[in-house]
Amino acid sequence: MSVALFTHLACLDHDPGSWHPECPDRLRAVLRALEAPEFAPLLREEAPPATKEQILRVHDAAYVASILGTVPALGEVVPLDADTVMSSGSADAALHAAGGAAAAVDAVMEGWARAAFVAVRPPGHHAEPGRAMGFCLFNNAAIAALHARARWGLQRIAVVDFDVHHGNGTEAAFAGDPDLFYASSHQYPCYPGTGAARGIGDHIVNVPLPPGSTGGDFRIAWEATVLPALDAFAPELLIISAGFDAHHADPLAELRLTERDFTWITEKLVACAKIHASGRVVSVLEGGYNLDALAASAAAHVRVLMGI
Repeated sequence: MSVALFTHLACLDHDPGSWHPECPDRLRAVLRALEAPEFAPLLREEAPPATKEQILRVHDAAYVASILGTVPALGEVVPLDADTVMSSGSADAALHAAGGAAAAVDAVMEGWARAAFVAVRPPGHHAEPGRAMGFCLFNNAAIAALHARARWGLQRIAVVDFDVHHGNGTEAAFAGDPDLFYASSHQYPCYPGTGAARGIGDHIVNVPLPPGSTGGDFRIAWEATVLPALDAFAPELLIISAGFDAHHADPLAELRLTERDFTWITEKLVACAKIHASGRVVSVLEGGYNLDALAASAAAHVRVLMGI
């Protein structure tokens, strides 16, 4: 059974400006890497726009109306906070990013794809139910999780996050629901300042890593804390917030991971999904701001999803 790749050209039209690290070239770099011959078996799918119903399962109605109603003139941007801006194509890009994540859930649940990688932008894991932040507009992974519950009746859904930044938005969306599991490893202290080593019940797991932590430190943290908790939760679907900005070459933080570490964690997560979730994995692109490191790391991640 093949692996599906969901993306959409609209995701290139979100243009925060030439100064901004979350630039369209990020997605171009990932897609260019996935054009290599070894990735020819990928099922290349167009990410549909999310429906309002899908988005409203995570985000407040007033917030959704505000985002969809913000359409700057071509060549202009509207700042939402110090880091997050919208251009003329941002709302459409955000719709396709969230819709691609939901469609990827359908692909693995319908059974025509074993796993899916959602190569979209803007990223999502900082977007809280009522607030954009950290380059994020809609929380793609959380929207995918609640779509899986609403459409497919799944009871235990997990989002795991190895982005270098804590996914405060996903934690906020999941905090009151013990049937939704969220686990994150991340640099701490670092933006957004959340994610200290404490849990909310037993379904939120945060593993802060100090600046300078290596791939070895990362692996120890996951094997000691996150992977046992994930195994105990026994998810019926595993969603990955796949940020690659913990790479040692990334300019926005100070962890020291390599492509081999992203390969390792993907292997561990795929193995867990095979035990508990019939192998069903949906991976959604989050951060990664050195283009070469992002492309190489995403390719390493997808190789594991494909079993190559």
